[in-house]
Amino acid sequence: MNRFFDIPSDLQHDWFGLIGLHLREALLPVLGGLLLALPLAQLCVRLRWLYPPVLWVTTVLYAIPSLAFFVVLIDYTGQTELTVMIPLTIYTLVVLVPAIVDGVRSVPQETLAAATAMGFGPVRRYLQVQLPIAVPAIIAGLRVATVSSISLVSVGMLIGNQGALGNLLHDAQIYNRPELAWNSVITSAALAVLADAALVGLRILLTPWMPSGTGGKGGKDGAGGGKSKPAEGRRPDPAVPALEDAAR
Repeated sequence: MNRFFDIPSDLQHDWFGLIGLHLREALLPVLGGLLLALPLAQLCVRLRWLYPPVLWVTTVLYAIPSLAFFVVLIDYTGQTELTVMIPLTIYTLVVLVPAIVDGVRSVPQETLAAATAMGFGPVRRYLQVQLPIAVPAIIAGLRVATVSSISLVSVGMLIGNQGALGNLLHDAQIYNRPELAWNSVITSAALAVLADAALVGLRILLTPWMPSGTGGKGGKDGAGGGKSKPAEGRRPDPAVPALEDAAR
């Protein structure tokens, strides 16, 4: 067990240092992707003709292997973390843009009309009404993007010592130490699970009006033959608290 956490000195980090580096290289691209996706998705909502080409471009970029991105970027950014994080940021757009667009488009027209009647302009309506109601869809996209980013960081080992926990896979081959490979795989999987759980908790915190069983037992019952019927008293319209909070 001691050899499991015995990290080779050439990695210049201990086990906790590699975890911190891995989270930094994985989560910063997700944050960057979210900041890019929010205004881009709003443009796609307002200009419906723009959505298909944006979706096509993000899908094509996602299909490009990360190694090809590294080859192009390495002349400009060198063998640095930035070379790893730029492709990861681009990859998140294929998930986040559709999630935000679908979430914003799901806001009922009656809600938008009520917000307009209350004097909300386009920007305020987007920030205080549409985005809060779209939170479940956005969080769902963030969960997929975050888990994917955590797994893809390891590819950074291809350009040198920039793969964080993925560097353990390289050293496992060099030093003939398979426990390092197990360390990389198990730790990366644990980080993905913990990050996903944290996002679920964030969704629950940001959407207190939603039933806690959303996506759980209620979804299963509905798929299994419609045994559960939504009760109006238990499933309030999410637009109501969103408008009340915005008005305050």
